[in-house]
Amino acid sequence: MKIAMIGTGYVGLVSGTCFAEWGNEVVCVDKNADKIRQLEQGKLPIYEPGLDRLVRCNHAAGRLSFTTDLAAALSNAEIVFIAVGTPPRPGIGDADLSFVCMAAREIALSLKDHAVVAVKSTVPVGTGDIVERIIASSRPEGRFSVVSNPEFLREGSAIDDFLFPDRVVVGVEDEYAREAMQALYRPLADANTPVIVTQRRAAELIKYASNAFLATKITFINELADLCEEVGTDVSELALGVGLDHRIGKAFLSAGPGYGGSCFPKDTLALLRTAQDYGVSLRIVEETVAANEARKRKMALKVVDAVGGDVDGLTIAVLGLTFKPDTDDMRDAPSVPLIEALQRFGANIRAHDPVGMENAARIFENVALFEDPYECARDADAVIVVTEWASICQLDLHRLRQAMRSPILIDLRNAFGRGAAQAGFQVTSIGRPVPQRSGIISGGGPKPKHDIQDNVSKG
Repeated sequence: MKIAMIGTGYVGLVSGTCFAEWGNEVVCVDKNADKIRQLEQGKLPIYEPGLDRLVRCNHAAGRLSFTTDLAAALSNAEIVFIAVGTPPRPGIGDADLSFVCMAAREIALSLKDHAVVAVKSTVPVGTGDIVERIIASSRPEGRFSVVSNPEFLREGSAIDDFLFPDRVVVGVEDEYAREAMQALYRPLADANTPVIVTQRRAAELIKYASNAFLATKITFINELADLCEEVGTDVSELALGVGLDHRIGKAFLSAGPGYGGSCFPKDTLALLRTAQDYGVSLRIVEETVAANEARKRKMALKVVDAVGGDVDGLTIAVLGLTFKPDTDDMRDAPSVPLIEALQRFGANIRAHDPVGMENAARIFENVALFEDPYECARDADAVIVVTEWASICQLDLHRLRQAMRSPILIDLRNAFGRGAAQAGFQVTSIGRPVPQRSGIISGGGPKPKHDIQDNVSKG
């Protein structure tokens, strides 16, 4: 099929390339001439494992091309995807649809008859209706369809997520669009991947509901990690026991410093705003957002406690800056509020990340960035693991310890097991028993603040 992909950001570039991998003829369109020029040379604007190879192969095969000429891209396109950004509006939280609406207006001028316009951007319920009205106002006699086709790509594993997904969701309002989208996704249907065809508004809501649920799951295990620390047990054992229940599942049960990235923070806020517009209360999602923000701030206090109550004048090395491994994305990364809080407390920050330092340099001030993690830790009073990159998890702990001034390791991802303590570190982890202190009863966790008998009625 002939496809036009409007937008060469994360979603557009990954989706367009994978559609080309299936044998479709894909033209990716962007207004940024410099970005298009670099893409034609095989230089990608994002980091995603394996994507550079797929782009080069499909471009060389003639299935994938890049242009700034929208009209030319639309001249023969059977399906036109809108994959532009929908960032949260500052101070409001709902999704900014200005780029989507702009794309719809420009598409309307050159759209061929019977073309399908598929919205792949993450958008609130009812956005497909808006796009349809915009195009229809410019083409009152035109024949076209607008569908919702949300993406479910995880940064760091997006290629596999596209080529081997759990499911595909398509929201349609007419039979022509249904047949066109089913034809596009036939390679997945033939491989027994569920292709869910539903109403357009349902598809739009499925995307937000999915991300909100996963964000809630992360926040749930993070809060239980705090309880594990207090009662003297290990959250990883808890997660294993809970996650093996097939009704729950083990994914997204790794405790840490809070979720971040380009999806969960903005999508939960956008879902809340949509619910408010319709007079619906989503209390669980509201509490998830609040708890996650509080957790990010709390991590700085955890560091302060680990070093003895004061970081003023200390040198702290931060390993891992991106919100997760295998991406250079710094959006809403837990490292940002952590570092900024420690700087306010007077700490001197040194940092390392395998691929995210170029983006980090645009965010942080007065942070020394190091390509080598051991140099980053040299003479540090403490090391914090914020992102569990494989290269960080595989560090030589003895060498790391020898480079430091003090043997304090704050492992916010539980990247290291007993090996860290055996290497001589004083380790603070997430959801693992805290060091013994007054009030610890032998053979178990901390003593409850009130004796059980105190709560028994004496009358």
